[in-house]
Amino acid sequence: MFDQVLSKLKKNMDSSIDAFEKRLASVRAGRANPSSLDGVQVEYYGNLTPLKSLATISVPEARILMIKPFDKSCLADIEKAIFESNLGYTPNNDGETIRIVIPELTEERRRELTKQVKALAEDAKVSIRNNRHEALDAAKKMDADEDSEKRFEKDVQEEVNKYNKIVEEKLKEKEQDLLNI
Repeated sequence: MFDQVLSKLKKNMDSSIDAFEKRLASVRAGRANPSSLDGVQVEYYGNLTPLKSLATISVPEARILMIKPFDKSCLADIEKAIFESNLGYTPNNDGETIRIVIPELTEERRRELTKQVKALAEDAKVSIRNNRHEALDAAKKMDADEDSEKRFEKDVQEEVNKYNKIVEEKLKEKEQDLLNI
């Protein structure tokens, strides 16, 4: 009984960690990263379409993103969408591709991004705590003896601690990445 709840808890916490990693990847650290454009939506024939569905995004140099659309007629729309995305990027359209030179991060911007990353980590921890509460509620609904329940609570807390440690490690990595010049 408790094994099923514990396995579901681990699965949910893995999902929380995956979501946290994806959100961390979207925070740029002064280097070109194609995932920083994941949230860009391009108006393409009247529909909002994710940029990565319309073009290949590559990193030819450490601080340059190159976007090569499958359909060259949407170059202007892609350029407009990048401008409007408020990422701080200035796209350069050469008629076939769009190049984005990633500007160096200022010290102030690095500090802002660090605060943003800490907020993402806190969100991940809240998600983990919510998963813990769900597991404990599910365990209480089972008619088990008190010793088994206490043992289960201890196992759940060990899992929570393990996943919180993963969040902290990933947070430290990203902070180092952001603060290193």
